[in-house]
Amino acid sequence: MGLIRKTILGSALAGGSVFAYLGASTTLISPLPRDDPIWTSKSYKKLNIHQNPVTQDIVIKRIPLAKIKPELLQTPGALVKEFSRGVWSGLGYRYQRNNLSRKYQAETPDQLWSVEELARSDYQVGTKLNDHFEVVEQTPTEIVVRCGDTPRNPGPRPSDGLFVISAEIDEKRGEAVLGLKSCFFNGATKMPGPRGPMPPLTEHLHRWYARLWMVTGASKVMR
Repeated sequence: MGLIRKTILGSALAGGSVFAYLGASTTLISPLPRDDPIWTSKSYKKLNIHQNPVTQDIVIKRIPLAKIKPELLQTPGALVKEFSRGVWSGLGYRYQRNNLSRKYQAETPDQLWSVEELARSDYQVGTKLNDHFEVVEQTPTEIVVRCGDTPRNPGPRPSDGLFVISAEIDEKRGEAVLGLKSCFFNGATKMPGPRGPMPPLTEHLHRWYARLWMVTGASKVMR
């Protein structure tokens, strides 16, 4: 949680105009709908075994298909993979990547670390990046990443969660719909009360951080 706070405060979001742009160019929904597929996904049911309260949201960005690189619309799965590459190799994630690299890269050289590796990976199930994320599911429209702790800790975690990177085509409106869905919880012990694990300030900063990831990640799929 502290890393999110340090990252957002240390990022380039110094000007109010940047916040205004992020807010105007993206849509944030919280809480997630009760019928959201994540609640019945195999990863969520496996990891949140205590059915603990969840910090949850999704950031959405719609882009006219005319602005999307044509080659990404020709092959199923190409758009979501390129969007994922944009998220992880983009400027929005750069500070956090550098911070994690200083701490853990020497211990996990077999994981994805460099911007170049992050920009070309296919993010198949089992891919580990920056000793903090692991791909646990992939479909032609979604890449689901486990987060919250090192992949070297496979067991129940006090800090756990799922991050869903999605890309779908809205044919009726002629738009690509990009999504970044977050779902954080304590997976180790039963927690009381209705609130998710993030304190209010951290949750607020996380939402701006997710919007930053969205905007910088989306730029990679555009002409």
